[in-house]
Amino acid sequence: MARAKAEQSIDQHGPDADVTGEDEGPTRRNEWYVPKFGPPRFRLFVGMAFVPYTLMNVSYVVTGSMLAPGGIDWVRVGEISMVYLLAVGISAHALDALAPNKPWGTFLSRTQLEALAVLALVPALSLGLYLALSHAPWLIPVGLAELFFLLAYNLELFEGRFHTEGWFAFSWGFLPAIAGFVAQTNSLAPQAIAGGAFGLTTAYVEINASRPYKALKRRLGDPLLAESGLRFERVLKGVVASTLVVAVLLITLRLQ
Repeated sequence: MARAKAEQSIDQHGPDADVTGEDEGPTRRNEWYVPKFGPPRFRLFVGMAFVPYTLMNVSYVVTGSMLAPGGIDWVRVGEISMVYLLAVGISAHALDALAPNKPWGTFLSRTQLEALAVLALVPALSLGLYLALSHAPWLIPVGLAELFFLLAYNLELFEGRFHTEGWFAFSWGFLPAIAGFVAQTNSLAPQAIAGGAFGLTTAYVEINASRPYKALKRRLGDPLLAESGLRFERVLKGVVASTLVVAVLLITLRLQ
């Protein structure tokens, strides 16, 4: 009975309403990437995982992989993509949901979020280490850097010193492209740096549009603010689409 009432409350107030019946922190029910279908907890999980932005992150890995000279090892492309899908898409976002303002409510407890972060991070690290030891040892320093930023950024360690737009763009855009290239070649080259620069700049645009977008979404009563929010939303959709299109284009060229 209590669960049915909680789910009814979510359907009435939006997919990010707290399943306990209490709204904690700014509502996220109007985020463009939160589905309008499915069970409430499913919608909350998709929202918490930031699916379009996770795919954007994985597209950087693919882009870096496709820039490698010679033939492409597609198994490695899939493996390094899975590393980032688990580490960033699930683990990092679960840690981010531990923030004091509980942006996604309490549909998962702190213990459940911590368990989810660990359960995703352990196989990601294991797969990454396997790739490094069997094919590309230079993935180890890249992986250590990514692990540091995953914890420092999402948990806001060191007084939030690394929780900035610049470090976000570096760790979330630049390093994934480098990781994709290194997984193929165990080396660096100018085209890898160029791919990383593409990731860094587009990720920097994304995070700088995302923060004011979220702030405006909290104040939907003002029509002018709502229109500004829509502009930022269009920027976010455009950035996500552009990174995915580049990755698909490079894959298509490689398959010819």
